[in-house]
Amino acid sequence: MAKGERLTGKAQFEAVYTQGRSWANDLLAMKTLPSGLGANRYGFSVSKRVGGAVVRNRVKRLLRESVRLTPIQGGWDLVFIARKGAAVADYHKLKAAVEDLLSQARLLSPEAVEAGRRWGE
Repeated sequence: MAKGERLTGKAQFEAVYTQGRSWANDLLAMKTLPSGLGANRYGFSVSKRVGGAVVRNRVKRLLRESVRLTPIQGGWDLVFIARKGAAVADYHKLKAAVEDLLSQARLLSPEAVEAGRRWGE
């Protein structure tokens, strides 16, 4: 993920946490805030409650890859917050959880929504 696609610094995370909307499922919570930029910026939060450093880094890697491969509408700051269940979830479950949250927030790009209709998802 390029540097311009990341939320960096406490102030950027804090803005999304305080002013944004949130959605959640069993594995993840997601907070969103319109940024007014052309591209999206992403942040990932995995606390020590999820697991040790190796587990937390694995969860972040899987989330980054899930977001990278999912077409999302532009102009948003998004923070994904891992819950305990994410520690034992595989890639496919995390990707499905990411897509579920983006669908709830209506942030999936139109071609992703149309592809899901064609495949009966």
